[in-house]
Amino acid sequence: MSYSYEYPHPAVTTDIVLFTVKSGKLQVLLIERGEKPFKNEWALPGGFLKMEEDLDACAVRELYEETGVKDVYLEQLGTFGAVGRDPRERVISVAYFALVPEDNITLRAGTDASKAEWFDIDDLPTLAFDHSDILERAMQRLAAKMDYSTIGLQFMGDEFTLTDVQTIYEIAAGKSLDKRNFRKWLLSLGLIEESGNMSKGGAFRPAKLYQVKDKSKVEILK
Repeated sequence: MSYSYEYPHPAVTTDIVLFTVKSGKLQVLLIERGEKPFKNEWALPGGFLKMEEDLDACAVRELYEETGVKDVYLEQLGTFGAVGRDPRERVISVAYFALVPEDNITLRAGTDASKAEWFDIDDLPTLAFDHSDILERAMQRLAAKMDYSTIGLQFMGDEFTLTDVQTIYEIAAGKSLDKRNFRKWLLSLGLIEESGNMSKGGAFRPAKLYQVKDKSKVEILK
């Protein structure tokens, strides 16, 4: 005897938390929604999964379509599936987070986003859907990973000083770090190298500039 069961199928979306550090502040990229629901309200970039694409491809596509951002490191954050989180239908979202250097991004809103802007983490508008919960988890994950991975190097531009890296880590982790120990740890990883150039300007003497050997790699440290 065979049985046939029919179940309603929930829709699947991806949402992306994109972080950068600008003017000494941790910032997140938000889009102003151009369509209902939550029209004219701020939200994380993201959208519905197409039948022919996998989750990672959806996250990459939606981020580019809504903000113009591409070629960034993306890492899956978690799944959000509370009943009623989307007023349109039963929707499960797979969230991602990404880190980018501030000087490598040109924003361009598109598809159902009317604007794309950076916001200080400490000065956010009310977010649509359950995106405040997604953002909170992303911030917790980011702070934790600064202690056991090299993910902070994703924030760095083409060239930087060791002080620049420490500043980024302190802002993202939300705590101060010992200068000597941090530099010893960073250089021992073998993931950055001297660029051959020196910093210019400022009140202090020039410092060596470094570069990341391979930004596509994030090492998990034990």
